[in-house]
Amino acid sequence: MAFMPTSNAPAPAAYTDLEARFRRLNALAEAQGMLHWDMSAMMPQGGHGARAEQLAELSAFHHTLLTAPETGDGIAQAEKAANGLDDWQRANLREMRRKFDKATALSEDLVTRLSRASTACEAKWREARARNDFKSVLPLAEDLLTIVREQAQVKAEASGLALYDALLDDYEPGARAAEIDPVFAEVEAFLPDFLGTVLDRQAAEPPTLMPAGPFPEDKQKALGQMLMERLGFDFDFGRLDVSLHPFCGGVPDDVRITTRYDETDFTSALMGVLHETGHALYERGLPKDWRGQPVGQSLGMSIHESQSLLIEMQVCRSPAFLKFAGPLMRDAFGGDAGDPAWSVDNLCRLYTRVERGFVRVDADEVTYPAHVILRYGLEKAMIEGRMEIRDLPDAWNAGLERLLGVTPPTDTLGCLQDIHWYDGAWGYFPTYTLGAMTAAQLYAAAREQMPDLEDQIAAGDFRGLMAWLRANVHGRGASVDGATLVKTATGKPLDPKVFENHLKSRYLPARNG
Repeated sequence: MAFMPTSNAPAPAAYTDLEARFRRLNALAEAQGMLHWDMSAMMPQGGHGARAEQLAELSAFHHTLLTAPETGDGIAQAEKAANGLDDWQRANLREMRRKFDKATALSEDLVTRLSRASTACEAKWREARARNDFKSVLPLAEDLLTIVREQAQVKAEASGLALYDALLDDYEPGARAAEIDPVFAEVEAFLPDFLGTVLDRQAAEPPTLMPAGPFPEDKQKALGQMLMERLGFDFDFGRLDVSLHPFCGGVPDDVRITTRYDETDFTSALMGVLHETGHALYERGLPKDWRGQPVGQSLGMSIHESQSLLIEMQVCRSPAFLKFAGPLMRDAFGGDAGDPAWSVDNLCRLYTRVERGFVRVDADEVTYPAHVILRYGLEKAMIEGRMEIRDLPDAWNAGLERLLGVTPPTDTLGCLQDIHWYDGAWGYFPTYTLGAMTAAQLYAAAREQMPDLEDQIAAGDFRGLMAWLRANVHGRGASVDGATLVKTATGKPLDPKVFENHLKSRYLPARNG
């Protein structure tokens, strides 16, 4: 169902009043988002105390407005008059109800305490990560986990869900651990032998060459911005900056991307920029006529992650893309056209190199699911009280050794590497691998429907792909659930076999002869 404007018939007054209220709520949420971006990218360190109070007060005010009796009464009245609404308005009303029910489960005091604890813990995490000092952040992390568990308990009691599911549902509406567990178990069973085979295959290939650096930060940024624009990013509606942890934030009409640079290796930052560009293009492509309304917002984090991974993994690490972008990379850093390190074949091997590494955001497509499965199991155990956060370093190291055969030498490369738990985001991690599976299935469908898609990409033309994504993903907003979106776009439910087949075709291609 492509986006269609609402009908000309006037909506019932109760519903119209709700749209005005939720437009105001959205403005408050967007203000919080911009303050979070500033805290991560621009704010001086000394501003954390004041920012914590600002965010806490905004969170409290947003919660008060959302949970006000007038909101609940308005929703109930609009539901009685739902026959007078069109499909998008009914979907919007459904999303309003979902947000209201979730919010009313939490007290303003709990919302405020969670905001303050998250902001304080995140600030301390930044220091701890830089110093490899898990013990310094532990007291604040323990306090935050206590509040997160309280949040999970309250939400579970209100929704009838299990503790972990009550948090997961915030990031992936309708998802349940009981459904994720067998999917991840299949991937976990598939990966070890597959990884070993891929590593053996790569060991028999010519050595991968890293182009000679250094790669100045300003030139990396210029290259990233050039490729962002080619993909369709409009810098009149966004910007690219630096932060400790790469992310995409802001609002649909002011999208903020961040990355981090290494002047000895341009490859990681560039793919980080392209990954976040996928997120940004999704935000920019959300239905404009529904800006400020729940139905006009993104649909769960697995769909969001699918858009970043579709751009980074499916498109930008493909031979077709590197045929187009390789010469641009070489020219950006003054490389020699005769240097084999800048050949398309070498760049393809560089960008599909598989290694047993420590860091999730730098992980290749094959090992990445193991990083997510590790975090998924740990956060479930901590939420359910089967494990305490003080035991995280040892449990993390043991889990990574079991899944990938490597042990982080420091906590900075281990349990301190991700911002999520220290920022209060619990229940988020499984959406990364669900997103990878969704990306593979969506891209396979796009290729099937556009047989010349890879030729377009090799020519640096992304208009066909963007049009397909706008019609099948971006423009649908939250008008349907994720399962419906995937099935409508691809013709079948999410199937992990599609992801596995993608990995096989890319990393174990059939040899000629």
